Amino acid sequence: MNAQTEEITEIAEQSILDFYTYPPVGADDWRYTFQTAQVRVLETQMLSLAALSDMANAESYEEAVTLLSATEYAVPRASRNFAELEGVLQLRRTELRELFAELILDEPIVELFRTRDDFANLRLAVRRSLTEKPIGADYNNEGNVPADMFGKVFEEENYDALPDYMQHAIEQAVLAYYQNKDIRQIDHAIDRVQAQYNLRKARQLKSIFLLNLFKIQIDLTNIRTMLRLKFTEAEQRNVFLEGGFVTLERLEKALDLGYESQGQLFFVLPYHGLVETAASYLASDKSFLKAEQQCREFLTGYLRRTIQITAGPQPIIAYLLNKENEIRTVRLILTAKKNSLDTKLILDRIS
Repeated sequence: MNAQTEEITEIAEQSILDFYTYPPVGADDWRYTFQTAQVRVLETQMLSLAALSDMANAESYEEAVTLLSATEYAVPRASRNFAELEGVLQLRRTELRELFAELILDEPIVELFRTRDDFANLRLAVRRSLTEKPIGADYNNEGNVPADMFGKVFEEENYDALPDYMQHAIEQAVLAYYQNKDIRQIDHAIDRVQAQYNLRKARQLKSIFLLNLFKIQIDLTNIRTMLRLKFTEAEQRNVFLEGGFVTLERLEKALDLGYESQGQLFFVLPYHGLVETAASYLASDKSFLKAEQQCREFLTGYLRRTIQITAGPQPIIAYLLNKENEIRTVRLILTAKKNSLDTKLILDRIS
């Protein structure tokens, strides 16, 4: 056994998790009996993988649109331009989030998921501010912070009206950017703050499901980051998010190994198959399609485990995330068909 193999084995033996594939999803909460039943019905109305594959295999954009005619994404025949479809998708997402807010009895959970839009708006505003571009007014209004507030606070450079977690994110982003004026550091800094905020809120809510969900999301983000850094041969090592199940040491070691060794390094972790498949596809096809697909599939697998919950917020959260993914997938397929992309590439991304 050579020195590199011994080192891989040593790292692989560290931090063996106490679950085989997915962590626990928590216990039942009988306050959610009716809401869970309602979500179970809605789940049966979601598009199947077969339906999405049929869209991907459609001979044209128009045919793919026609396959949606019996679904909630249908548009009038005379209005099948992409702008109309985008409007339908946006409307369905807004309706979904409104339903989520109605079904979740614990308002802090609703507020937590709305912060996703707060952080997205913040990334855009900070990037524009630091690169001296117009702040603009095209911010999403589905967060906790009103969209029109971003233009005001950044124009005045007075952030006191923003929540503490956003003020902290701005401070960290500014410090990171001015180290070498690398605009990518803005996103990395805000991602770190958001990840820690999510973990802290999950602990405050005493939610095993949310805590494990956010840890998985951190791991999947780090794995994608590792593969991108490796592919571009970047020298950065300080961009991984803390708080996931995978140690930063393992991720940093992965950057120094060949694609063929990635599976061995992650062998004792639930992400073994994901990393091996993604790395192999990246090496052969020079594409991140499988990395994105495998990460999405792993997260979906965890969300599917909420089927064991008879009543609780877990199935409602899972429905929100799965339905949002469905909307994104429909948009992705139609965009690809509109631009005449190879069907194989579409299928590699969605299945």
